[in-house]
Amino acid sequence: MDMHSALAAIRFGTGLSPRIPAPDGPGDVIAQLEGPDRALEAFPALAWSEAAAEARDWSRLRRARRDGPAEREAYTQHNRHIAERNANEVGDIIARGAVTDQPFRERLAWFWADHFTVTPGRGYLRASVPSYQAELRPHLSGRFADLLEAAVTHPAMVIYLDQSRSVGPNSQKARNRYGGLNENLAREVLELHTLGVGAGYKQADVTELAELLTGLTVNRDGSPAFNPKAAEPGPETVLGRTYGGDPAAPDDLRAVLRDLARHPDTAWHLSGKLARHFVSDRPDRGLVDAMAAKWLATDGDLRAVYSAMLDHPAAWSERLEKVRRPVEYLTAAFRALDVPVPRGRRLTNAILRGPLNLMGQSLPGAPAPDGWPEEAEAWITPQALAARIEWSMRAPVRMQSQPQPRDVLQTALGPLASGRTRFAVEAAETAEAAIGLVLASPEFQRR
Repeated sequence: MDMHSALAAIRFGTGLSPRIPAPDGPGDVIAQLEGPDRALEAFPALAWSEAAAEARDWSRLRRARRDGPAEREAYTQHNRHIAERNANEVGDIIARGAVTDQPFRERLAWFWADHFTVTPGRGYLRASVPSYQAELRPHLSGRFADLLEAAVTHPAMVIYLDQSRSVGPNSQKARNRYGGLNENLAREVLELHTLGVGAGYKQADVTELAELLTGLTVNRDGSPAFNPKAAEPGPETVLGRTYGGDPAAPDDLRAVLRDLARHPDTAWHLSGKLARHFVSDRPDRGLVDAMAAKWLATDGDLRAVYSAMLDHPAAWSERLEKVRRPVEYLTAAFRALDVPVPRGRRLTNAILRGPLNLMGQSLPGAPAPDGWPEEAEAWITPQALAARIEWSMRAPVRMQSQPQPRDVLQTALGPLASGRTRFAVEAAETAEAAIGLVLASPEFQRR
């Protein structure tokens, strides 16, 4: 395996595998976006509608739990079912990355789920975030406008940012003294999802976009809906363009999202964010410029933007500048060891969820709308690094089958293995310790 293939698998994928060949350059990487989503087919996510139905059942059973022993037992069993499913969904996130032959697609699924963060919470968000994330996946390599609309109008996002409570100041609901305008979603759309912090929008743009968003809500069954009684009538002006009318309609929102998706500030903001995620915390200016130019030239065709990144020389520096986030680190370890990702609440909590929490990253969602940090300093803290080393030394002991340490070294790092790591692995007293040293090595922590 040459250095270029190793970088393609590590920097733009989920790590090296003993069974799945490493990509042979940019063409092989971008080709992973073709065809069906095989990782999701192998480890399917519960549909949002099904997760919402389970959430409604949980609320109903919770209210009835004091009616008698049978009702209390039904509530207990339902809680156990959801806890088990929730644990397995965390395992599925890692398992998809560990076994997929489309690892670039998987990395993009993680990236965009983080960009459009929704955090688990109460009600419909209690155990349904993986269902929301899965419903973004069909849009990962299409037009950004379609991905943006899918995320912003999804019931999970509407609930997460309290959009269903937002009422236009001159709407019928407002005249009946019901509710007020909520700017949460509008602000995040401009600040995080499209233009970026410091772009040229004003508070008035936030308010007018918030008024365009009124009416966007969720039905009692958790499905998306538009409530004209809550929608603000009349035109709204966002970034100098006027949208909407009387009566308000969902097409008004689609129009402003399309314009935000193709805005130059959006092209620059998201090209920079992609480059920071995949290549470097301080990416080459020429790389970001090339990606942003392709964004504008193709009306936000994401596949074309990814190709511009992969075709740029700055994307292929042999220096490993990015620290693997904890989920990337565990996924790469399972991929290199070629062992099954554990299932069941007990094993998942012990081998995946507990260690991930200690390393600083809980799944399935980030704790705030701005997602997980990119900077190395956020992940290589004394506590987090100690948790990584402890996991690397303990996890191989718990594996049902173990490959030979030399094979793990070659599989996991290939030409990236340093002389110091090779010496340490050869000198280890046990096979488990040798494998642990590979997983704990500085080279394996980075991509």
